[in-house]
Amino acid sequence: MYEKFYRFTGIPFLLTPDSRFFFGSSGHSRAIAHLVYGLSQEEGFIVITGEVGAGKTTLVEQLWSQLDRHNYFIARIVTTQVSPDDLMRLVMANFGVGDTPGLDKASLLRRFEFMVQEQRRAGRRCLLVVDEVQNLPLGALEELRMLSNITVDGKASLQTILLGQPQFRPILASRDAEQLRQRVLASYHLGPLTEEETRGYIEHRLKMVKWEGDPHWDDDAFCAVFRNTGGIPRRINTLCSRVLLYGALEEAHAISAASVERTAGELNQDLGAGLVPVPRHSLLNGGEREQGDILRRIETLEASSLRQDRVFRRLLDLLETTREARG
Repeated sequence: MYEKFYRFTGIPFLLTPDSRFFFGSSGHSRAIAHLVYGLSQEEGFIVITGEVGAGKTTLVEQLWSQLDRHNYFIARIVTTQVSPDDLMRLVMANFGVGDTPGLDKASLLRRFEFMVQEQRRAGRRCLLVVDEVQNLPLGALEELRMLSNITVDGKASLQTILLGQPQFRPILASRDAEQLRQRVLASYHLGPLTEEETRGYIEHRLKMVKWEGDPHWDDDAFCAVFRNTGGIPRRINTLCSRVLLYGALEEAHAISAASVERTAGELNQDLGAGLVPVPRHSLLNGGEREQGDILRRIETLEASSLRQDRVFRRLLDLLETTREARG
């Protein structure tokens, strides 16, 4: 809805990863460099970790857009806590290796080797991407390591990219994962955007949908987005999308820090208990200070409620207008 009001050519802050919107922050550029280096080795494991929403999946999508697909046969799995045998069969299935019920593991591996040989003859390398790898038990990680041992004509049959949250790093550093760790050729932890990069990220995504300054963003508005998201791209997308929606429904052509803060508070209210915790200093400076803080929070909630009511009524009006036009 807001993209029509602001005359965008698309939605700039979709949560779905899209390489067209890739923003080359310093961290993301270094992560791409690690991926490219790792792939150049044609064996072993590449590990990329980062917080939820840091952009790991978008990173891989950007890599795919740079690779010649004719040179790779790619399989990708998003794991949950699967058993080692289930993981093995999941990997095989994603590479198109048929799994007959009751087929033993040795026969399944022979089929995998045959598949790799066929891909090699076609000039392609097999590349496996495992997302949410922190959920895998050590036994399943060991199965991935064993797959990396298979060679065809003296060359590694498979290269693997492991994507995971920060808790995977201590798993990889543990004594039990030593053999897997020795196969890691490149590893990088993807951190959040800086405050400056957050502004660049927002402006980049807006420009990708032909933003020409409407709505205008105040300098402080970008700072407010960073303050409320910590520079995590997915959080930025969520907040900016809601900010623009409210802006369109209120027919606003400027985005201020106050509007970002209000929207961030409403998002927290929608997803949480609805009240911002009382600052510690308020509890230490007497009842009068605490009472004043409580009253201010009540006033903020009342203002937020009135704003949401106005937005809701505006949305109903627009929907009614759309129905009448279609009728």
